[in-house]
Amino acid sequence: MLEDFINAFKNFKSNKTRTFLSLLGVIIGVTSVIVITSMGQSSTKKIENTFGSSGLDVVSVSQGFMRRRRDSVTLSFDETFRENLFANVKDIKKVWYKNSLNGTLTYGETSSSVNITAVETGYLEMYNLILEAGSFFNVTDNQEGTQKIILNHDTAESFFPDGDAVGKKIKVISSNITFSFEVIGVLAEQTTGMENGSAFVPRGFYAKKISPNPTAANVMVQATAAEKATSLVTSIKEYCTSLTGTEYSVNVTSMQSMLEQMSKITSTISLLLSAIAAISLLVGGIGIMNIMIVTVTERKQEIGIRKALGASPKDIRQQFLVESASITLLGGIMGIILGIIISLAVEYIQSQALTINTKACIISFVFSVFVGIFFGLNPAIRAAKLDPVIALSGE
Repeated sequence: MLEDFINAFKNFKSNKTRTFLSLLGVIIGVTSVIVITSMGQSSTKKIENTFGSSGLDVVSVSQGFMRRRRDSVTLSFDETFRENLFANVKDIKKVWYKNSLNGTLTYGETSSSVNITAVETGYLEMYNLILEAGSFFNVTDNQEGTQKIILNHDTAESFFPDGDAVGKKIKVISSNITFSFEVIGVLAEQTTGMENGSAFVPRGFYAKKISPNPTAANVMVQATAAEKATSLVTSIKEYCTSLTGTEYSVNVTSMQSMLEQMSKITSTISLLLSAIAAISLLVGGIGIMNIMIVTVTERKQEIGIRKALGASPKDIRQQFLVESASITLLGGIMGIILGIIISLAVEYIQSQALTINTKACIISFVFSVFVGIFFGLNPAIRAAKLDPVIALSGE
């Protein structure tokens, strides 16, 4: 077989134009598959990096937006709901309540309208948010409703460009009422994650000064593990549906399930585009078959001589199969190299990390070789069946 490979490459060298045209379809097919799958995988990775790793174990629950039936019950996110949720739904580590209020922050001559989030103690730590300066809320802050505030990096920078925000007093105007807050912390700048509020205050303050005994606007349910988040979404939906009589009573989402859905979508699109690109491999295979049929016709005398010298039909068939497979093997290697080069160029232009789909490289290469064998089989069988007398006569 090694001799057949050597002879095949000698024939390629003597028919460079024909060989190149035979390779073209295979190269384009393999290159397209690799570029498409690599870009799809890189896009998925980029989305994951945008969301970040924190919050993957958190499920968000809010009031539903669909019209409810007359006999349906409206849920109230109060302490009873929190207790019942713990008691009836598995895989819950902790349930966090939060509320939001629109207000105007004022310090000196600087003022800005922001959305302020009232959170419970430990909520910010749960999202793995990092402090640039100061400290988080403690249990006392939430129980007593202290007037303390934590600012995110951008908000703190706009009010305190010198970076001395901690310890300063800042005014919050909400519903025409002015409150004085002490800045106890500044969050470090973050580019990923789901929690990106401008300012945070203890939920105890919201309950005492804004809305006594409030129900939560949003419920954040922390799963016992990130991989449990997707199933927890289903469990919470089913539980709330059993309470209200309608499946649209709440809107339940998780970052983990969203990432999984996005990954499925990008994988499906990549698979579809790869299947389309693979068609060019089949077209290239048909071209190879045509070229091999012409080759068999041109080399009748060579076949006749080999048979006259004792070559069996199996030897002749193997010779042309190896030659056909060699074309696609060479095309597959060139396609992989070209695909990686183009992927590198695209990722460089987009300024994002390159992710080569190794599995796609292997599959496209193996498929290209299979195409060569499959479409080379008919010409090889024709060559093996040639009568040596007719072949030597050149007819």
